[in-house]
Amino acid sequence: MAWPQTLAAKREAHLQAKHLRFVPTAPRGGVLHCFLLDCSGSMLTAQQLALAKGLLVALLDHAGKARADAALVCFGGTGAQVRFGPAVPRWWNERWLQPVGGGGGTPFAAGVREATQLLERAARRKPLQQRWLWILTDGRSGDMPARPADVDQVVFVDFEQGAIRLERCEQLAKAWGATYVTPEELID
Repeated sequence: MAWPQTLAAKREAHLQAKHLRFVPTAPRGGVLHCFLLDCSGSMLTAQQLALAKGLLVALLDHAGKARADAALVCFGGTGAQVRFGPAVPRWWNERWLQPVGGGGGTPFAAGVREATQLLERAARRKPLQQRWLWILTDGRSGDMPARPADVDQVVFVDFEQGAIRLERCEQLAKAWGATYVTPEELID
């Protein structure tokens, strides 16, 4: 029970159920946030990759403060690669992320495959852990991979900009039963 917040909501009234506030609890097995970052050439236009990296630093900082595990998988060019984790990102900062470059094609399926393998290993190691997959992309890929099985929540962060929008992130989010957000919604 979060007593200060409950008493603030109650004020001078008699205590009622609508006044009750609770302290959020972390899942018993902890949380893993797996970030799948699109480093393709299309993310270089209009500074989307720079915006995605800035947002990623904030999300990793939040995960570190919550003592959650995090992992980073980057995809671009011809393949995908695990760049960090899973581990608690205690020392994470923007200087580490700065050398992550962009260019080439958008091997989204390879990125999902790499993240799926990472999430499967995490599920075997920590079966009670809650697993989140954050996909930071502009959706400029023709790939339609299946939703990873060992993930509890999926969030598509759509970095698509410009007059001609493919809306692939929205389509994939709907097909996967995932949450769809824009970077602006996460920043606010």
